[in-house]
Amino acid sequence: MGERAGGKPEARVLVVDDEAAITELVGLALRYEGFEVATASTGREALAKNAEFAPDLAVLDVMLPDYTGLEVCSRLRSQGVRLPVVFLTARDATEDKVNGLTVGGDDYVTKPFALDELIARIRAVLRRTRPDLEDARLEFADLVVDEDAHEARRSGVPLDLTPTEFKLLRYLLLNAGRVVSKAQILDHVWQYDFGGGDNVVETYISYLRKKVDKDREPLIHTVRGVGYTLRLPKD
Repeated sequence: MGERAGGKPEARVLVVDDEAAITELVGLALRYEGFEVATASTGREALAKNAEFAPDLAVLDVMLPDYTGLEVCSRLRSQGVRLPVVFLTARDATEDKVNGLTVGGDDYVTKPFALDELIARIRAVLRRTRPDLEDARLEFADLVVDEDAHEARRSGVPLDLTPTEFKLLRYLLLNAGRVVSKAQILDHVWQYDFGGGDNVVETYISYLRKKVDKDREPLIHTVRGVGYTLRLPKD
């Protein structure tokens, strides 16, 4: 298992939904966030993937073609498996929510959902259930981002970031040492329905450099023709 910024191991997430578009989109978003991901489209496949993949959390659709998500969760609990579960439901009924939490679910998200909301719920559940995997603080060198407080500091000095700058810095931190492309940054920071050009990435990288790297050792670097990376300067 790999590690993310701050030395934390990557959490494994099993995404279960019979709509391929949802598993692909959620899986892609989670991988961008640094998670390891496996997918399944039926209840039986979910049970098999749980044994094979050993996830730290499952995103589980309530309405599956064989077992319901509630039945999958109940079967896992009856086997003594305490896998944290975030349910997806297309119905905004109180009964669904109560039933999901009654069988041992940890949270629920109603379709249609925003990816940011789902990922935030996943992180919140992991912080409660697997604090060894999920931490609200991301650190690299003397740069610290506290997600819960929505604060960023460099050498202990607060950075006055806009919401978009904060999301961009957080994404670079989650991928510290890796080169991420403009397309990847657009997908994560501006979401998948962004209709503008990739020049916005250059603009916000410039804004961020002026706040993060001003009068300090530069951490944000351009890899020409590839993208951007957060790393220490090369000697």
